[in-house]
Parts: sequence; C-alpha cells; structure tokens
Amino acid sequence: MIRTTQRLRRQFLALAAVAAFGVQPMAQAAETITMASTTSTEASGLLGFMLPEFKKDTGIGVKVVAVGTGQAIDMARRGDADVLFVHDQKQEEKFVADGFGLARKDVMYNDFVLIGPKADPAKAKGSNINNGLAAVAKSNAAFISRGDKSGTHAAELRYWAAAGVSDKGKGYAECGCGMGAALNTASAKSAYVLSDRATWANFKNRGEQSILVEGDKALFNQYGVIVVNPAKHPHVKKDSAQKFADWVVSKRGQSVIASYKIGGEQLFFGNAK
Repeated sequence: MIRTTQRLRRQFLALAAVAAFGVQPMAQAAETITMASTTSTEASGLLGFMLPEFKKDTGIGVKVVAVGTGQAIDMARRGDADVLFVHDQKQEEKFVADGFGLARKDVMYNDFVLIGPKADPAKAKGSNINNGLAAVAKSNAAFISRGDKSGTHAAELRYWAAAGVSDKGKGYAECGCGMGAALNTASAKSAYVLSDRATWANFKNRGEQSILVEGDKALFNQYGVIVVNPAKHPHVKKDSAQKFADWVVSKRGQSVIASYKIGGEQLFFGNAK
C-alpha cells in the first residue's frame, strides 16, 4: 500500500512538472509527405539544400524517393506518393490529363550537357547535340544510356531521333540506372553520356571526363510539380502536398532554388508563373 502511494505520488509530480513547463506528455508527430522525384534533384544536392528550408517555413517534412521520372510517375499513379517533382513535361501533362494529378506547374529549369572523354575520340565537341550524337554513333564510340525511362533518358531518345540516328553504334549500352551511376560507368569506361548540368557539377569521380556539347537550345530541361489527385487515392496528404507545391513556386521557394550553387555557379533557375 505504501509503495503504491509512493508510485502514484511520483506520477502526479511528473505530470505537474510537465504542465508547469507547458509540454504535452506525448507530442504530436510532425506531418511528413512523400515526394517522388528525379535522381537529378537529389544527386545535384538541391533537395538536401531546399527541403530543410521548406520544413523551417511550414513544419512539414518530406520523404524523398528519387528515381527516374517515368518510375516516379508510375509510383504516383499507384498512390505511393503525395507529390511529384520531375522533368518530363509530356509525361507530366499526360499524368494530369489521365486524372492522376492536379494542376501541373512549372518550377525551374537547367540544361542537359553531353559528357565525354577530354580526348574526344568521336569528335563530338561543339554546340549542337544532334551533330554530337551523330558523331558518337558513326565512330562506334562507347556511350552509356540511362535506359531507365527517366526524364534524361526521354530527352536522350528525342535527340537521337532528331539527329536521324537509328543505329547508335557498337559502343552504345544501357545501364538501367540513375544519373550518378551512369556518370560513374561512363567515367570508368571513358564513354560519352548525357547528363543534366547540376548532377555533373556535383559529381566528384570525373576522371578524364568533361563537358563536350553544351549551349544548344534543344538541351533546355524543365522541371514541374504536381500534387497527386486525392480523388484517385483518398489517402494522399493533399493539403500538405499542396503547401509544398505552392511554396516551391512562391517568391520564397524560387529564391531558395536560385541560391543553390556549387563553386559559385547557379545550377537551377526558377521560372514559376
């Protein structure tokens, strides 16, 4: 009886102390949303820089699943994500048209670049991506394609087609991997590879690789944001996902994007309307 009384007294004092300091005994967990995004936004370091700022402003955490854009969109179609942050506008618009996403918004852009060995055995160097890829194919030089239905892979296929190349050469190979892994493979094999500029800027294992083709208007790379439609998947955290979509296109979000730099170089340029 004495022991029971003492235990109850300790519990009472503990609750009193909690009340005195204005702390709830069981704090409510902060809201977290799931974002399906591209490997480039993560590998470039942008998300690691941007998302803490979003959480600071809103209190909402973001769990990122970084895969190719095609895989990210498939993930959202299944209801396994609350928001999409990707870079293949044609696929994004179809996702919305099919009823799986709410309104798509432009967020930012950067550009693609053709990476290859500094010696440039294919003589691909220049400012025209079609000519560069045609030279790679003609010379049978090693070329690593992501081959993963990502936004970068989709862009690469457009460039091959625009160059009129049907036979990509004996050196062409698909890795079915993310941007960082594709760059590592290309570096190891002294191969050519298409990359977004931001991931290349943050890539450390360059070896003898360098940018060979850049500056072509066709290399423009647009990113968009879409909230997954709760009419398709009622469990989607629509309100919190919408807060992210609104934040990333706001003056504050656009400023954060613009302030992300590597070696003093701005890598993404906000163009929200």
